[in-house]
Amino acid sequence: MTLDPQLKSYMDALEELGVAPLETVPVDVARKMYEKGAEQTRGDRPELFAVEDFTIPGPESDLACRLYRPCEKNKLPILVYFHGGGFTIGSIESHDVVCRHLSQQAECLVVSVDYRLAPEHKYPAAVEDAWAATCWIVNNAKQLGGDPDQVAVGGDSAGGNLATVICLMAREAGDPQLKYQLLIYPFLDMSCDMPSHDAFIEGYRLTRDLIAWFCQAYFNTDDDVTDWRASPIDAHSLADLPPAFILSAGFDPLQDENKSYAYQLEAAGVEVTHSHYPDMIHGFYTMPGILDRARDALRESAEALHKAFK
Repeated sequence: MTLDPQLKSYMDALEELGVAPLETVPVDVARKMYEKGAEQTRGDRPELFAVEDFTIPGPESDLACRLYRPCEKNKLPILVYFHGGGFTIGSIESHDVVCRHLSQQAECLVVSVDYRLAPEHKYPAAVEDAWAATCWIVNNAKQLGGDPDQVAVGGDSAGGNLATVICLMAREAGDPQLKYQLLIYPFLDMSCDMPSHDAFIEGYRLTRDLIAWFCQAYFNTDDDVTDWRASPIDAHSLADLPPAFILSAGFDPLQDENKSYAYQLEAAGVEVTHSHYPDMIHGFYTMPGILDRARDALRESAEALHKAFK
């Protein structure tokens, strides 16, 4: 197993520049560094029919959202998207190109949600925001030009965690009826004790130190970490959940929990597509400007989403 050559060149360049690890700088600096990195690797922004910023009511304050509209048609399916960043960094802007690709290629509306971040807003603030946003979007789907019966949730990394949790919460509540879950290397097990966490401690972007920094920023106590709304892989049952697309990466400490969750969903009778990119690292999905494999992953996930909406 070797790194993709394009990815290796990028990582070698970062090492030569001596870029400081995110966990070694103040959180406001880490956020700016992450945004700059996203800007440098995102590539061209796909042109859509319309992109609109708006706000919706949140549990404590209004939540910023961005709506991506691929065409003039009404009653389009909707993907509610939650960005990655360890619940601490990342934004609508850092994941703008991802959402544009998904909207264009899956022929759906995408609503990207700017949920509250840690450490200013501790667990379960992000979960509460994600739930409030999903319910609002379903209830207001027609006003957005979407179909309330064709709503999926998705996200990468921490955003994948939120999408997973929202599906479990919707099942428990009996509503909303979600169509699909698009999970891009989701963070599912906050115990971090699966073998891949030991195999990829450092050197591949998402290090053990960075994960610890994220968790320290987001969680209040050890009890938070064991809650299924933090570690959805520990939910009492995975039955009766929407069909799922799960993407994992070969140089990612999260890959074992991704593979395990795919297996557990399948065992619970849930339709699952699991796609593994063995030569990639955590975070590659947001780099279509420099990685052919990122463009492949965006295309594959969009095709799965498009098929689910038919």
